[in-house]
Amino acid sequence: MTVKEYVKVRKEEIKELVSKMEIKPSIAIVQVNEDAGSNAYVKGKLKDAAELGINADLIKLPLDTSEAELLNVIKELNNDEAHDGFIVQMPLPKQINEDKVKLAVSPKKDVDGFHPLSSLSPCTPKGIMNYLHHEGIQILGKNAVVLGRSNIVGKPMAHLLLKESANVTVLHSKTTFEDMSRYIANADIIVVAIGKQHFLDNRFKYKESAAVIDVGISRDENGLHGDALPDLPVKLQTPVPGGVGLLTRLALYENLLEIVSKK
Repeated sequence: MTVKEYVKVRKEEIKELVSKMEIKPSIAIVQVNEDAGSNAYVKGKLKDAAELGINADLIKLPLDTSEAELLNVIKELNNDEAHDGFIVQMPLPKQINEDKVKLAVSPKKDVDGFHPLSSLSPCTPKGIMNYLHHEGIQILGKNAVVLGRSNIVGKPMAHLLLKESANVTVLHSKTTFEDMSRYIANADIIVVAIGKQHFLDNRFKYKESAAVIDVGISRDENGLHGDALPDLPVKLQTPVPGGVGLLTRLALYENLLEIVSKK
């Protein structure tokens, strides 16, 4: 099943679940940027909420918002009973410390799953794992390679794969090409999240049975591109666009429903 088909099925299931709730779940999205990618992403999240019957409010703050002002908005949302959870859309302007912001969000309302004390997984890794399970990709005892070590994707992705007893290797900018080639050639699952257009290409050998999950996204005059060249000789490859972005948006609302269920 393609990512789009899978997301469509899951959305129908969530929509049905929400329709039976007496009080509709509610989310707030705080945005302090004019980033084109973020604007598209926020628009998608609001569209998803409308489709699912979930209340979503966008709180758009000016670009010159100070760190103290944003932390004050977060404090209000932490204590606000009108919203079950909220997210602060990244990236943030340079005058605001992202780590401080992530720590300021109450773990009980942290739909993104970024807070160290949050019981939820970050949306991108969570969405990827759910899709791998749905597609019947075996994880236990399999060789998984994660390219990239960011706190939002790479590290939590490696953690979730380890949690399910995969043999996990994290590759990064300091890994030699020779070592990288060897690990990739033996990988059953490859998650690439480095933001380099078509980095995974025909220079590498792949297992025919491998699954390639393409998290990267870059833009040029020809449109959007992933970190992997399309149509690699593997069993499963997620496309860009129309792949991991949809899984991430879906996981956001799965996280929100988890928060609601614990109330």
